[in-house]
Amino acid sequence: MPNLSRSHIESYLQSVFGPSARLQNLKVLGGEEKGIKGYGYGTPVLIDYEFEGQPQRAVLHTVSPGPFGHEHMADRAQMLLWDHSAFNRLPRHVRSLDVGAFRNDGSTISLGPAEEFFELTEYADGRAYIEDVMRMRDDPQLIDSDVARADALCDYLVDIHRVQENNPDLYVRRIRELIGHSECIMGLIDSYPSSNTVISRQLLKDVEQQCVDWRWRLKDRIHRLRQVHGDFHPWNILFRKDADFILLDRSRGEWGEPADDVTSITMNYLFFSLQRSGRLEGNFESLFQRFWDRYLSASGDQEMLEVAAPFFAFRGLVMAHPVWYPDLPADVRKKLFNFIQAVLKERVFNAREVNHYCGG
Repeated sequence: MPNLSRSHIESYLQSVFGPSARLQNLKVLGGEEKGIKGYGYGTPVLIDYEFEGQPQRAVLHTVSPGPFGHEHMADRAQMLLWDHSAFNRLPRHVRSLDVGAFRNDGSTISLGPAEEFFELTEYADGRAYIEDVMRMRDDPQLIDSDVARADALCDYLVDIHRVQENNPDLYVRRIRELIGHSECIMGLIDSYPSSNTVISRQLLKDVEQQCVDWRWRLKDRIHRLRQVHGDFHPWNILFRKDADFILLDRSRGEWGEPADDVTSITMNYLFFSLQRSGRLEGNFESLFQRFWDRYLSASGDQEMLEVAAPFFAFRGLVMAHPVWYPDLPADVRKKLFNFIQAVLKERVFNAREVNHYCGG
């Protein structure tokens, strides 16, 4: 956190209130008196200033990094942006005057007038891997480039998953989010249409309860926190020439459980094989088994087989979802749920038992 500069704070006040704003004094609130140089995240600072010749007071608030959803800068920004939009809608609540951000040099940016945020990225050229996967669904012949590309993706995951982060609270949070986040298991379950005849509310409830049990099995495995992509599926992978690829749309954080990435990509081999023949077979079975064997051998991470189940459940809930895949045959949805329920009941995932898990 940069030290507060009187000149930066005065410039900020002028950007918000007008050029006549003049800073008079800065003072840390709460605790013992100390200089502004000791100011840090979470410590409110009283700002005395003049505007159009009249004395005014304001308080600058920040949020400290930590657990309970405060680990990332984006988490803390989310809280402050929400505060700014919500404080002034509640009677008798202290008003928010603005919301802003610090630059690396300690200068400030006012975000008060913002209505929406956006992201600008580079353009990535290439063909989405999903094109390969759909071709493999329609043509069961396994060709050399299919193997080379799957190997390249596997080796990439092995490489990025070697990077470890020591943050126990963050691993616990990522497992909690897998179960309870709006984008993940509970959010998906809540969005299933109540009128669906293939997937009953009782079935969804059973899956959710099993996943909660899995949270308690996984949450203490804090040593597993690694660098991840977080949404490693064929739509987010662009191949250029041969096995050279570039990725899109990294999601849900820089660090997480490596099983998230491995289950995400391999679940797609099962998904498209089920669409073709109702079971894992042929080219997709070869790639599925090869990917798991290659990853486990290169990474040495046999423990992944003990934690993969709820991540498979998450991806299966996406694939079986009537909103995401409205034209999916009912039999495929049923086999996806067979697979979800079966892997959740197993203490250790066995890649050779996939068809058994699917009920075939």
